[in-house]
Amino acid sequence: MKKIYLLLLTLCFSLQSNDLDGKEVFETYCWGCHHQTAVAFGPPFNKIANKRTKEEIQAYIIEPKAMYKAFGYKRTVMTQLKLNDKEINAISDYILSYKGK
Repeated sequence: MKKIYLLLLTLCFSLQSNDLDGKEVFETYCWGCHHQTAVAFGPPFNKIANKRTKEEIQAYIIEPKAMYKAFGYKRTVMTQLKLNDKEINAISDYILSYKGK
């Protein structure tokens, strides 16, 4: 009986932890060009968070070549990332967590 209880408990925790961690997505896809609060190749997240809405951040992640002019940039060097909806949501929330920092 204890084994079944432990198995069910483990299953419940694994189902609840299905949310993606924005920091993990950042470290996988963004860290080479962006840093949280310091200028790197691309702008820091605190600067992005203070200028953009979640929708704008997501639009730029999804299609940077279509959005750079709308943001007032002369060009973009951001690569087209192949992220799923959960990853895009996680990274945009992570970026916005730096608003005001």
